[in-house]
Amino acid sequence: MTGFSITRRRLHASALTLAGAAFFALSPVAQAAWPERPIQMIVPFPAGSSPDILARAIAEPLAADLGQPVVVDNKPGAGGNIGTRAASKAKPDGYTILLTINGPMVTAPTLYKKTLGYDPLKDLAPITLVGTSPNVLVVPQDFEAKNVQEFVSLAKSKPGELNYGTVGPGSSSHLGMAMLEHEAGISLQQIPYSGFPQIITSILNNDVQAGFMVPGIAMAQVKAGKARALAITSLEASDVLPGIPTMASQGYPGFESISWDAIFVPAGTPDDVVQRLNESITKILARDDVKQKMATLYFTPAPTTPEGLTELVVSEKKRWDEVINRLGLSLD
Repeated sequence: MTGFSITRRRLHASALTLAGAAFFALSPVAQAAWPERPIQMIVPFPAGSSPDILARAIAEPLAADLGQPVVVDNKPGAGGNIGTRAASKAKPDGYTILLTINGPMVTAPTLYKKTLGYDPLKDLAPITLVGTSPNVLVVPQDFEAKNVQEFVSLAKSKPGELNYGTVGPGSSSHLGMAMLEHEAGISLQQIPYSGFPQIITSILNNDVQAGFMVPGIAMAQVKAGKARALAITSLEASDVLPGIPTMASQGYPGFESISWDAIFVPAGTPDDVVQRLNESITKILARDDVKQKMATLYFTPAPTTPEGLTELVVSEKKRWDEVINRLGLSLD
C-alpha cells in the first residue's frame, strides 16, 4: 500500500469520525437530558397563601423525581397578574414553571383588556390542573336566613339593603354573588375589602351580611360556631366540606363557582418536557401526604391532561365572560 493510500484512508477515517461526532452533538438523543439545572416555579401570590402552600407541597417531590431543585419564586401583585405575566415572558426551555389560580387565566383577560400584557391561551402552555375547591356562602351565625332560599327571600324583601363582602370588583367573591343576583333576581350591595380575613371579621361583627369566601379562611369560624355556611359552590357535595349543601341542591342547578390551581409553562416549551412534567405531577398528586396537605386547604386533587386543562380554561372563560360583560365591568 502506498503512502498516499494510507494517508487518504486515514483522512477518510478522520472525516467519518468528525462527521459522527457532529451528528451525535446535534442529535437530541445525545443532548444533555432535561433538566440539568434548577427549575424556577413562579407563584404569583405571597408566601403563606394557598397557592404558595400547594406549590411547596409539589415542589419537593417534583425535585426528587426530576433530580434537580425546584425553587419556588413568589411574585405577588395585581391579583396574580404580575407573576403570571412574568412566567408568560420567560424562556420556553423547561426551566420556568407557573402555579397560578383561575383568576389570572380566566377573568383577567376580560377585566384587563388593555393592560394585562399576556394572553393565557397563546403565551402559556398547560401542564395539569392541580386541584379544586368550592367557595362557601357565609353569613353571621345569628342571621335570620338559615339556607339559600331564605337568604334570597330576605334579599327580595329588602332590595339593595343587604351587604356582602368581596376582595374587590372582578374577584370570584364578587362575580359569584353577581351570578346569584342575576339568577335569583335580587339586588345586594357590594362592600370591597383588602382580603378574606377582613371579610370574615366584618361578617362576625354583622357589618356585612354575607360573602362568598375561600373555605381556608371561613371554615375556622364556621366550626367555632361564630359564622354559618349556607352553601358551597361546587355542583356536587365535597368530601373536604362534608355536610354543607350545594347551591345547586338549593334551587340553583348549574350554579358553580370553584377556585382552582393549575400549572403552566411558557408557550413553546418542548413537548417532551410538557409530558414529563404532566406525568410527574400527576403521580405526586396521588400521594397520600400531598392529598392530606391539600385537604387542610380544602382542596381536592384533580390532575388532568394538558388538553383537559385547556378545555377547562376555555369553558370557564366563556362562562365568566358572560357575567363580566353583563355587568359592564372593566378594570383597565
